[in-house]
Amino acid sequence: MAYVAQGSEFNRDTDYITTRITADGRDGYPVEPDRYRLIVARACPWANRMIIVRRLLGLEDVMSIGFCGPTHDERSWTFDLDPGGVDPVLKIPRLQDAYFARFPDYPKGITVPAIVEIATGQVVTNDFAQMTLDLSTEWTQYHREGAPQLYPEELRDEIDVVAKRIYTEVNNGVYRCGFAGSQDAYDAAYDRLFNTLDWLSDRLEAQRYLVGDTITEADVRLFTTLARFDPVYHGHFKCNRSKLAEMPVLWAYARDLFQTPGFGDTCDFVQIKQHYYMVHTDINPTKVVPKGPELANWLTPHGRESLGGRPFGDGTPPGTTPPGEQVPLGHGAQ
Repeated sequence: MAYVAQGSEFNRDTDYITTRITADGRDGYPVEPDRYRLIVARACPWANRMIIVRRLLGLEDVMSIGFCGPTHDERSWTFDLDPGGVDPVLKIPRLQDAYFARFPDYPKGITVPAIVEIATGQVVTNDFAQMTLDLSTEWTQYHREGAPQLYPEELRDEIDVVAKRIYTEVNNGVYRCGFAGSQDAYDAAYDRLFNTLDWLSDRLEAQRYLVGDTITEADVRLFTTLARFDPVYHGHFKCNRSKLAEMPVLWAYARDLFQTPGFGDTCDFVQIKQHYYMVHTDINPTKVVPKGPELANWLTPHGRESLGGRPFGDGTPPGTTPPGEQVPLGHGAQ
């Protein structure tokens, strides 16, 4: 959980559980269908990445998914969306139960996304940056036919460079603005954020996607922040030089991805706003959730097809969202 950094710059705790699920099982957790459950919250941008990648790769029938509610207390994310407030597979009311099952004295934050081993009820990993890469590279045996190459070998060095800048300056940069503890820290964070958004706009002006001519991991990582920009970050985190809708290239790029199967159909704007405005009481003590902005403009034409590009490369779009995983009616941009 993030708090205002009194008198200083916000620094994210990045000490995650780095155990990996791999094809060869070298960490003790081999890739295996139905062995693991992915726990997410639709509100969280880091978890939203996993939802998107799992869907694009067609791993829904291989790794089940559990949804926490949009709000949490200081202790843990909870399964308050499920009957009785208990995850139907793991049989626990709080995600912290899976963390404590493996690490009884776990001292760090209880974060999503997390992957839990179903048989033991123990968390395996919450290392969100590595988790999406491993879905692309370690779970290939179980990818759907036509799954895209989100982390192709020949582009990995470039993807890594672009993704690192996106993480430090944009994904985490909005938090650095929102939780700055001084004017100087905020001003510096604001400049870093918008300098990078300008750099991304320049990069995307003549190419449809960030790296190569297809959707890659880099696009997934940027999209989840852009989707939350106007509903949350512009006002709540004071990232207010301009709205996403006022940055023509990035706004068209974001709409292009939003209208691509696997992206917009994972975005729950109601839960996104509930999370940020109700949990961050040091920023928004009243817990009042804004009604806006209007969302229908996410579905307007974007014109990015003129730049060429092949969203899924030689692959195909994912199918319809499985039953029980759809964003509730009225929570998206329908």
